[in-house]
Amino acid sequence: MENEVSPKTKYTRAAEERKTHLGNILKSNARKKVVVAGPGTGKTFLFKEILRDKGSCLTLTFVNALVEDLALELNGLSEVKTLHSFARNLVKQLTKKEIAIFPKLPEVIEEDALALLKEEVDFNRLFHERDDKNERVEFYRRRKDYYGDYYGYSDVIFAAVRYLEVHRDRIPSYDQVVVDEFQDFNRLEVSLIDLLSERSPVLLAGDDDQALYDFKSASPEHIRSRYGDKTHGYEPFSLPFCSRCPRVVVEAANDIIDGAIKNGSLQGRITKPYHYFEDEAKNVVSDDNPTISCGQVYAGQIPWAIGSQIVKIAARLRAQFSVLIISPTKTQSHHLTMALKGKGFERIEHADKRGVKEPTLLDGLKLLLTDDEDNLGWRIAAKCLLEEKEFTTLLEKTTLEGAKHICELLDLEFKKEIKKMLVVLRKIANDKPIDEDGIAVLKNMELDPFRIMRDILTEELDLESLRYGNPAVRKIPIKTTTIESSKGLSADYVFITHFDDQYFVKDKKKGLTDKDICNFLVALTRARKKVFLISSRKAEPTFLQWIKKERIEPIVR
Repeated sequence: MENEVSPKTKYTRAAEERKTHLGNILKSNARKKVVVAGPGTGKTFLFKEILRDKGSCLTLTFVNALVEDLALELNGLSEVKTLHSFARNLVKQLTKKEIAIFPKLPEVIEEDALALLKEEVDFNRLFHERDDKNERVEFYRRRKDYYGDYYGYSDVIFAAVRYLEVHRDRIPSYDQVVVDEFQDFNRLEVSLIDLLSERSPVLLAGDDDQALYDFKSASPEHIRSRYGDKTHGYEPFSLPFCSRCPRVVVEAANDIIDGAIKNGSLQGRITKPYHYFEDEAKNVVSDDNPTISCGQVYAGQIPWAIGSQIVKIAARLRAQFSVLIISPTKTQSHHLTMALKGKGFERIEHADKRGVKEPTLLDGLKLLLTDDEDNLGWRIAAKCLLEEKEFTTLLEKTTLEGAKHICELLDLEFKKEIKKMLVVLRKIANDKPIDEDGIAVLKNMELDPFRIMRDILTEELDLESLRYGNPAVRKIPIKTTTIESSKGLSADYVFITHFDDQYFVKDKKKGLTDKDICNFLVALTRARKKVFLISSRKAEPTFLQWIKKERIEPIVR
């Protein structure tokens, strides 16, 4: 028929439209640009083009999962750093001091504030929200100085910003600065970017529909205001074509956004198109995977359900593929990791690296393994092992004028116990045998010596005779993670587990929040080929009600 568009014309038109959007950004002479780019719309390709043939360039993100990938993709084009890594190097250069990052330093000083001031102080929040005049900032500085040349993630950025705001002539300059995931920046981090923009061209990239990190006072309002308010001086652009996901996933993502807006959510969001990119090879993938599979099993059956689907995929493809399993909580993700390993899957990586927030005895001992006089290491060990009253008395001594290091304030018997622990840990690190006394020491440290031995043996005894499970899928690469840690990841097949309002609607009283919606959009759009939604409850999830029924098919068991 005359009105039909030939496939070749369709693909050509799509390529030309995408090229036009890219060209508009590259041709612009604006020193400050903000690009709103949905999942899989080609930010990395844009970064390559914007950085090409330039001299000194800097690319910043705080998502650790993105740093290595970007560093490889932009190799030779730009220096790629996390925000705190950049700030650490900057503070080191500006102050001419060797400094180290201890991520839990704010939590250490929070414990100090509770013991010494009888107050609960969220120091990370003070830094993130630029509460510079708060009197507790000075308390933090004094305690930090006492513990040595350590910084946490937030206060090292704070230190860099405060220094540059006073010494603007020391702001570094680059031929181009690129900032990724700007929707998840907080006021402190935005302050650093604003300073850099005074001396360098800056391109911000992000998507307010993927804002996940409100736990660190991040807000999508920063990208929204720079996109919509010209007083910030940014020229706005968008990248609308998704070339990562199959057609049904892009359409389902738009269903979710439409449903959210009808629900009264996502108010103030940037209005932007999000289109499937018409491509011959991608259309083959989309035609092979025209729907999202959804099913319900008991929570304990989820590992079995995932394993069964992986076996079916392998039988159909007879080729290598990747799997990403996204769960709402770290506990669920860890359980799935162990359960799938128990079923014979060997190439499983647990991608959620965030550990316990509170400082642990092992944290302190690790510092002492490097320097057995480390003031912070002794402080952490003392907090973990001393009685509360004894620890408070010790802390009070450290606030006096000319206070000694904690190691000098501790009694000899306590230090002997710590040194025994260090001896055992060094033996483990050097693969040396541990005697019964060493096992007793590990137990006193609340470490399971048998688990340590098991982990060592698991690596050592990787024998063919001990392998079990289906050999066809044994080596399939699988990553397990939570929604927040899935940012920056993608895989051929994505399983979203515990897909129930119990877990995907965090506040039962308020109902669905913008954060809940962004969480699901991020999880959904990690897939290059197909998504499986696995529920553990009989009630139909709210998000499933928003996706058009023709896009959903039941999981075939």
